[in-house]
Amino acid sequence: MDTYRIVVLGSGTSHGVPMIGCQCPVCTSSDSRDKRTRTSAVLQTAGHSFLIDTTPELRMQCLACNITRVDAVLYTHSHADHVAGLDDLRRFNALQKTAIPCYGNAHTLHDLHRMFSYAFKDMPDYPSAKPHLDTIEVDGPFELLGVRVVPIPLFHGKLPVLGFRIGSFAYCTDCSCIPEESMALLQGLQVLILDGLRRRPHPTHFNLEQAVEAARQIGAGQTFFTHIAHELGHKATNAELPAGMALAHDGQVIEIKDEG
Repeated sequence: MDTYRIVVLGSGTSHGVPMIGCQCPVCTSSDSRDKRTRTSAVLQTAGHSFLIDTTPELRMQCLACNITRVDAVLYTHSHADHVAGLDDLRRFNALQKTAIPCYGNAHTLHDLHRMFSYAFKDMPDYPSAKPHLDTIEVDGPFELLGVRVVPIPLFHGKLPVLGFRIGSFAYCTDCSCIPEESMALLQGLQVLILDGLRRRPHPTHFNLEQAVEAARQIGAGQTFFTHIAHELGHKATNAELPAGMALAHDGQVIEIKDEG
């Protein structure tokens, strides 16, 4: 039996919640579940820890959730709210004394090399430590430390991005379209984490209505929505959602046992 522990490091939109300068009911809420850092997660299995995206708050997220090991990073795409914390990976290099493999599609890896060029160049005079990373292009399912990872092609507006499936868990943030062939890769899930930005339509994200409909089509045992804007209060929104669906929240831990 395979066991998986998923830690939701962050569940918020690119602005985070509360937003700077906003006094709306969610941004001023006293409910800790309405405090949302940028969207990321860790999957832990068989003694390994796989990080999904490196948000601007990565250091604080790892401290808050006691993440002390990162064996690999799975990148969904290269937007700033998903990659800007890349430099914090150097602490895990120091702890583990090894380079960290980073997986993504060709577009994402190209952007990482452009945005963080210092991390990928031989720069002996660089004034401080820098992350040591190996970038690996994803083009179909692959084995990662004995764990099968299935990339899920998605569209974030017109941008091709990736979700990831490991066992009966899948993570699909920042998407506005799930192609039919990707729907087939998402069948038989126990847990799905899926983009669900807000109530109003958005050109590059599922709104809540679209997310609920996609979740119904996929039919996971449990679906948690992520990349949540300040329009959705945690408690009130969950009270309206169908059974088996809820908003994710920062620090949430989800445990799965796969019979195999």
